[in-house]
Amino acid sequence: MTTTVRERIRAVVVGSVDYESGLDALTVTPPAEVDPALVAVVHEACAGLWRRGWQPVELHRVVGRRGQPTHTQLVTDAIAAHLRHVSRKRVDERWLAQANALEARVWWRSDATYLDEVAVRWRSDRVAVLDAVLTLLTILAELPPIEVLVPPPGTAPQPGRRSGSVGGSGRIDERLLDRVRALLAKAESSTYPAEAEAYTAKAQELITRHSLDEALLLARAGDTAVVPYARRIGVDHPYEAEKASLLDAVARANRCHTVWSPELGFSTVFGFDADIDAVDLLYTSLLVQAHRSMARAEPPGGKAGRARLKAFRQSFLVAFAIRIGERLADAAKAALTEATRDTDEIGTAEPVNLLPVLAARDEQVRETMRKVFPQTVRARGSRVDSREGWESGREAADRATLPTP
Repeated sequence: MTTTVRERIRAVVVGSVDYESGLDALTVTPPAEVDPALVAVVHEACAGLWRRGWQPVELHRVVGRRGQPTHTQLVTDAIAAHLRHVSRKRVDERWLAQANALEARVWWRSDATYLDEVAVRWRSDRVAVLDAVLTLLTILAELPPIEVLVPPPGTAPQPGRRSGSVGGSGRIDERLLDRVRALLAKAESSTYPAEAEAYTAKAQELITRHSLDEALLLARAGDTAVVPYARRIGVDHPYEAEKASLLDAVARANRCHTVWSPELGFSTVFGFDADIDAVDLLYTSLLVQAHRSMARAEPPGGKAGRARLKAFRQSFLVAFAIRIGERLADAAKAALTEATRDTDEIGTAEPVNLLPVLAARDEQVRETMRKVFPQTVRARGSRVDSREGWESGREAADRATLPTP
């Protein structure tokens, strides 16, 4: 939204003055007429972004990065307002889950009184609320369309099963997810590296075996309806490039591929649902462990040490991501060897070799990525300006609770 357009809207909403004619020329459109129209503009702006690929959590996050908490609250309300006009049966379960995670609900009485009710809720005045709305419209107008990964509300669900499905959604079983989350939570809270490693090793073992078993079952069944999927995972500042590298290392170890969009603050992870679930869980846990280790090892800050501290942290995260990638690759190779041996020992009427099955799945994932991003640029490696940070990062990665079969 240009400055001129914004000034015109502000003039209509707040009032305009003809300075040559004096204050008597002040014209103010009554709130009863303006408020519903302004609220409708916000809701339609958000609805347009849903149609152009944005999902609730993604829009909420990017608005928070470019604006203030008040703007994200307006987005949450726009999500709730959009859902009230759509049958829940025509809302994708992933879209609905994100709305529920944001606790989006219609709490206001009507759109005509919404802005006044927001002012009361925020303990603010009308002008501040109007300014927040106009700023939000400016942010929304600047957002580009992105790939539609989840059908927007009101769109009929696609026929057939979702990616990675085995007689269902293809996601990791919720009971298994609960076990994995509990193990990773214990790993993150433990102050003993050996104990934390045991917890994370068990979590990775559960995830890896589930993924390999799923691939084997699909191959034996000859299921061709299962296709890869993509999910956008947020990469927060500071040190976004280094964190994106860590996410990429975790993704590659779990048979996924990533494309980082730094201007929007997320990476798109391509793979089968169960594998993407594993990437999401492990990346979040490893990021917590990296920050905890970095905080213990970093030099003191202050004005004199600010540059040194920044170089240390950047180098630490670069080393951590590289070493994590090495360890994850070794762990994935060992897990595959064990799974192949177990398959041979079981013996079936129609034995299936896992290696060509996984190679075919990887080619499917790459093809999906090429369709969404036909042209990509290889990211430049981050600079390492602190030997202290590099060595500390590698040591922390060696101590991290990484997956072992």
